[in-house]
Amino acid sequence: MAAVLRFLIAVLLFSSIASASLSQEEEEEFSEELLLKPLADRKVLAHFHFESKAPPTRTYGHHHRLFPKALYQLVQKFRIREMELSFTQGRWNYERWGGFDPISSSNAKPPGVELWAVFDVPHDLVDASWKNLTHTLSGLFCASINFLESSTAYSAPDWGFQPFSGSLRYGSLPREAVCTENLTPWLKLLPCRDKAGLAALMDRPSIYRGFYHSQRLRLSSTEFGSTEVESGIALDQTLTVVLQPTTSQRASMTYSSDSVLQPSWSLSSIFGRKVSGRCVLAKSSNVYVQVERGLVSELKNLHAEDEGSGAGNVTFEKTWNNPGFELSIAPNRVIKEVNILHDETSIVLYEYLIDNYSNSEPFDLGFTWKFPVVWSSPQAPLHASRFLMGSGNERGAIAISLKATEPSDGLWVADTIENSCMLRFNVFQVVPWYVRVYFHTLQVFVDGKPQSVTDFIERMRISPSEDKVSPGVMEMALKLPCCVKSVTLTLEFDKGFLHIDEYPPDANQGFDIPSAVISFPDFHASMHFLKDDSLNKSPLLSKFQEKSPVLCYTEVLLVPLTTPDFSMPYNVITITCTVFALYFGSLLNVLRRRVGEEERFLKRKDSKKTGRLGQLLSKLFAKLRGKSWEPTQTQSASSSLISSKLIFKVILVAGIAAGWQYYSG
Repeated sequence: MAAVLRFLIAVLLFSSIASASLSQEEEEEFSEELLLKPLADRKVLAHFHFESKAPPTRTYGHHHRLFPKALYQLVQKFRIREMELSFTQGRWNYERWGGFDPISSSNAKPPGVELWAVFDVPHDLVDASWKNLTHTLSGLFCASINFLESSTAYSAPDWGFQPFSGSLRYGSLPREAVCTENLTPWLKLLPCRDKAGLAALMDRPSIYRGFYHSQRLRLSSTEFGSTEVESGIALDQTLTVVLQPTTSQRASMTYSSDSVLQPSWSLSSIFGRKVSGRCVLAKSSNVYVQVERGLVSELKNLHAEDEGSGAGNVTFEKTWNNPGFELSIAPNRVIKEVNILHDETSIVLYEYLIDNYSNSEPFDLGFTWKFPVVWSSPQAPLHASRFLMGSGNERGAIAISLKATEPSDGLWVADTIENSCMLRFNVFQVVPWYVRVYFHTLQVFVDGKPQSVTDFIERMRISPSEDKVSPGVMEMALKLPCCVKSVTLTLEFDKGFLHIDEYPPDANQGFDIPSAVISFPDFHASMHFLKDDSLNKSPLLSKFQEKSPVLCYTEVLLVPLTTPDFSMPYNVITITCTVFALYFGSLLNVLRRRVGEEERFLKRKDSKKTGRLGQLLSKLFAKLRGKSWEPTQTQSASSSLISSKLIFKVILVAGIAAGWQYYSG
């Protein structure tokens, strides 16, 4: 008996220890991070990254302390495997701000609203789940996302956008205006909102006067057994802003090289606020300052010129010992990227821990330029642009132009020499149904010369549009030699006619064609760091180390369509209302008029006008003429006149009504 009791006690102790260790491992997590990066065109990039994680429901339950309840219910209700929603104002400048880095590939979004979601439901329920999801998100973020419920506003990509065939839905609203009504619900999903932590820097006027800002929300879930490893639900919230620092008098000085010193900046100058500490619910709160590879190379060259040596030995101390810039606060750690091809010009990150700062000692990082530096950001293999051709309101053509850029990091220079390099890229484009694209008119121009389509297109998927039912979808995979300088794709289309109820209020402005997506499956925008446990604890640096495909968005096209004369319906409505008013007004006047009361009113009116003196004078004149005096003669005459007017009005109204019925019928 004692042995049995000892065995039971051991089992209870083991189970309690296991459950305690399991609860410690499976807990909710929240982290906040900010990346600051000077750009080559005298601007500053600020990238906020917030990550919230919830353990699997099977082991943790339905109640959460940090994870937003609204999004958890959204995942459970519609069985969402992955979802991404972005609100963007402005367009990312790929030439000046870069196109071959994790931020430009993952956070550079098209203007307006972009939404895509992957559902873990049967194929016949995907469309219904998508429509319900759009309505829910519309109410949650105070936006017009519910317009994406129509089958003419979303599409089902196969492989050109994301590798989720069948269960993926994609939609965008290029004309959706982004304002604080969208940012406030987004901030309410954070545990500390914008009251503490890095989110307190988000001053509304500072953000919305920037050149570009994009708020993104991404959900990934393993709740429904679609994957072998259950990691729960992960929520990534990012806000990417491109700001212009205020130019001081010193920054406007021109140096001997005819270059202007870039404006210095600090957190308080670009946001108007300082960081008073971290969010108390955050597991980690860090700020990073990134120095691009091109800037590192230029600073090394400047240092080599100043030292007069062949190699620019740059050291890291409290501030980076170089003639280019200076940081006002010493970083807690300096992280250097591991680049096999160019080890001397790797990306450098300065890390600051917000745990060391408080209200009494706020964090206000300053970045001061000491000498003008000119550099360029890494570019994607091809720079994409899209435009319209043709004139008139009947037909036209869409052209996608891709021009080769300078090779980044030597990724495909060696193969180019051997003439065996092939550059592959995918094109994904959605066209509204009223732009009737003729896909058989596809033409390919390589270096300005027309070429056979079959020589460069590996595969293609076309989903023609159906009037007022679904948009047109084109997915193409192309293969080009790396020596090609430019390639242009053209498609002809006809412009359809809309019903008058389908025109927006600003129909004369034109109609938008959403941005096309150009992706490069053989190129991945990622960073590589030395293996360090502390780096793995940073969600932002972990995201940077993931292999995300390089992609870019083209411009939104504005297509003018034939619009009716909206003044003609207005004129018809006004004339019709006028005729009806005259008809019913006169008819009611005739039907409601009382002849007896009108005669008594006229008698009373005549008696007031004449009086006793008038009656005496009329009797006197009647006796002088030898005629008898008749006091009711005028009243009878007036009543006969009134009756004749009534008859005339009734006949007139009846004639108008009969004519109206005849011509309208």
